[in-house]
Amino acid sequence: MTQTLPLLSVVVPVFNERDNAAPLVHEITAALRGVLPFEIIYVDDHSRDDTLEVLRALKAGVPELRVIHHVTQSGQSTAIRNGIKAARGEWIATLDGDGQNDPADIPKLLAERDRADPDTRLFAGWRVDRQDSGSKRWASKWANAIRSRMLRDDTPDTGCGIKLFERAAFLELPHFDHMHRYLPALMQRAGWKTVSVPVNHRHRTAGVSKYNNLNRALVGISDLRGVAWLIKRGKVTRTEEV
Repeated sequence: MTQTLPLLSVVVPVFNERDNAAPLVHEITAALRGVLPFEIIYVDDHSRDDTLEVLRALKAGVPELRVIHHVTQSGQSTAIRNGIKAARGEWIATLDGDGQNDPADIPKLLAERDRADPDTRLFAGWRVDRQDSGSKRWASKWANAIRSRMLRDDTPDTGCGIKLFERAAFLELPHFDHMHRYLPALMQRAGWKTVSVPVNHRHRTAGVSKYNNLNRALVGISDLRGVAWLIKRGKVTRTEEV
């Protein structure tokens, strides 16, 4: 019997998220079964808890689930990229592994894609009602303002983990650590259109955040300068065969 290839691959990077894995996997299947053929690709970034064992056990009851394990910890951007490289779907949906993104928003992003301009290759989630601490919301507000001013990417919330984009378009982008925070600007640099879509945002119910405001800020300054340089040096040339 020929297996149907997925049209969508849901990529979820995780590090030490053992208590969030099962609930999120079941929410993804509930949102997508009967909607379109899909697969779920969890990328475990060398967790120190038993996240990997939890995911292995889940595979027995969730045929759509695939699990990739990093032999060494490599970071969120590398986990996302490795999941996308392994994906079989032409379109990718990403979710953070902490459960704050709502898988029920994936069909909403798919609907936006189906009625959008064909040159739109990224649909980015926009957390209009953030459920984070006041300090995180404040830091995010200022980071988004600075980024928008420097990169002019017309995107109110690049830090939202839920996104939908074309796999082939993503794999053409320059790869670097933390690139997942700049996907709208990088897609626009490549000549594609992007759209921001309001999505749900939820409180973290288990585990702890892997980032703090200071380390985000220190990394972000260097990254912003690098992405601005890439945009300045970028060139898009349309071609035709004659």
